[in-house]
Amino acid sequence: MAKKWIGIGSILVMLSVMIGAFGAHMLEPIIGEDKISVYETGVQYHMIHALGIILIGVIAKVFGEAKLLVWSARLLFIGIILFSGSLYALSISGLGPLGAITPLGGVSFIAGWICLAVTTLKKV
Repeated sequence: MAKKWIGIGSILVMLSVMIGAFGAHMLEPIIGEDKISVYETGVQYHMIHALGIILIGVIAKVFGEAKLLVWSARLLFIGIILFSGSLYALSISGLGPLGAITPLGGVSFIAGWICLAVTTLKKV
């Protein structure tokens, strides 16, 4: 489990850097400052939660594997897809209804961090 999530998290960090660079260098002149701000929020949350997934892998190595740790990583991954993905799509397409997906990603992030907190507090 630990190696898997560290690997997935590392790939997600790399993607965050690539997506951020694409936005800064290629997309901003096309979509404008207002929409690039939304895009950058997606990149920021993508990076933070990808690092969180790596952290979960490291914690699994230290404390051992637990069901809630697996769920924590899964929920952060789902959150990246829903939250950041919807912000990327919203900023590029301008389709307002995509914004309705974003809060589901936020809830997923919160649930993932709660799972991590419960797991580590039980182990300490």
